[in-house]
Amino acid sequence: MSTLDELIAAERAVHMQVYGRQPVAFVRGQGCVLWDTAGQEYLDFLGGIAVMSVGHSHPRVVEAVREQVGLLTHVSNLFYTEPQVRLAERLHDLLGWGKVFFANSGAEANECALKLARRWARGTDDGARPGVVAALGSFHGRTFSTLAATGQPGKHDRFTPLPSWFTHVPLNDADALREAVGPGTSAVLLEVVQGEGGVRVASEEFLKTARAACDEFGAALVFDEVQTGLGRTGTWFGFQHAGVEPDIVTLAKALGAGLPIGACVAREEVAAAFGPGDHATTFGGGPVVCSAALAVLDVIESEGLVERSAALGALLVERLREATASNPHVREVRGLGLLVAVELDGPWAAAAVSAALGRRLVVNNVTPTAVRLAPPLVVSEEQIERAVEILAGVLADPEVRDG
Repeated sequence: MSTLDELIAAERAVHMQVYGRQPVAFVRGQGCVLWDTAGQEYLDFLGGIAVMSVGHSHPRVVEAVREQVGLLTHVSNLFYTEPQVRLAERLHDLLGWGKVFFANSGAEANECALKLARRWARGTDDGARPGVVAALGSFHGRTFSTLAATGQPGKHDRFTPLPSWFTHVPLNDADALREAVGPGTSAVLLEVVQGEGGVRVASEEFLKTARAACDEFGAALVFDEVQTGLGRTGTWFGFQHAGVEPDIVTLAKALGAGLPIGACVAREEVAAAFGPGDHATTFGGGPVVCSAALAVLDVIESEGLVERSAALGALLVERLREATASNPHVREVRGLGLLVAVELDGPWAAAAVSAALGRRLVVNNVTPTAVRLAPPLVVSEEQIERAVEILAGVLADPEVRDG
């Protein structure tokens, strides 16, 4: 096995330098624990960025993948496969509506949603309706369209000109949202919780305003649940907290337990706007990733992980608030379910994350001033206590803050 230094040198020589990697190479994971090349054990409170909801190497997922690889890996979407059909049924049943398109990532699921929304909105009056309204601070992907949809101008600068049909409004500014939607709007694209924006929760008023505006102008309401879907927030879907139903919902991250799968689920009348050839993918919804996803849904249901996320998420927030109450440099602890952020009084989140890693806790600096925690939903109370102890100690250390 290569050493860490050997891997770092090789990566720099042969891999595009697009990631700000931490100086650790992981070789094994189980539940909420990771091990590095030196055999050191880490508590994982990032979960591959909200991906490993059922934990690393859950035996039911491992067995499902192993069995399917031995049967059939790929045939393309020119043919039927049972795992894909069964997974589409499961997602339909969880939502109570919808038809599914399977992709390979959240960005691809969002691309599908944007195309479908435009095709559907155009079909209602046979006119061009390219406009999409999204929120400042949002993140929807890194393809050209999803990057343009992302409400973070700093991510746009090096790739302009981008598609110009996106309008961004401040998160939770219902008046601005209402004003931005009009006859030329095909979709309103929102995250229920802005994960990459610092774990900022959309208000019920904001989401209800989006629903009303879409209804008024015949636009599709799209909820990007790539980071929040499938139990992360303490409900199956984040939008269920507000009681606002979308026309389209996109999923990825937690669905495949680390394997690449995304899903765009649209209400039947919206999905009907797509016909053969309107959208496609070679790899999307292959039998292996769909088998993994079916096992993931089985585990979430059988182990009560949605309810567990709600209860342990509340515990995590409570304990973080208690542990940092006397720290004047911690401004806020916020979140929904097991998607949590600690807001700091300055841009030292990266230093805090590095210090936490040195103490064998994996978290990340989602913004310059915010540390994000998104542990697997199988996390224990004991692991939460340990993580809070480590992180509170890091945040109280003046050498971390001022170093």
